[in-house]
Amino acid sequence: MSTDDPEDDDDPLEDAEDVRNRLEQEADRAVEQFDEGIVEMLAWVLDTETRARIYVSLRQHPGSTSDEIADATGLYPSTVREALAALHEEEKVTREKRESDGAGNNPYEYSAIAPSELVETIVGDVQAELNTVFNLDAHLGDVGPDEDADEPVTISVEDATDDDG
Repeated sequence: MSTDDPEDDDDPLEDAEDVRNRLEQEADRAVEQFDEGIVEMLAWVLDTETRARIYVSLRQHPGSTSDEIADATGLYPSTVREALAALHEEEKVTREKRESDGAGNNPYEYSAIAPSELVETIVGDVQAELNTVFNLDAHLGDVGPDEDADEPVTISVEDATDDDG
């Protein structure tokens, strides 16, 4: 066969490389879409997309400083610091001073609480809001309060890992 033969142009290694590159691109796109879905859902739980992005970053990189979070998320450092202060006050993130052997400023390292703990923090609020809606007639005085309807909604949260052993 000559080097001009078209069959010689089909290098199996190049084909495999092309397939691998396409798979990696599709995987990256799927992860990005998955992350965006997570951020949207967490934005509802945490009130803003900014706070959700910070939470996701901290779950991926616990022990990060505010500057490290800003770098990872692309958010302004002042925005990150403000959101971290609120999340810490709400006990959705924890913080500790970073240990350093040298003199100077030791920044705080932040970590996000576990998703199961995050869900527990909002269950009571959601339950109260649903009960208000269910008891709206009684609150508006349209009907007398039903003794059994004081708390018609109860939300229970179970950790799925407990069932798996």
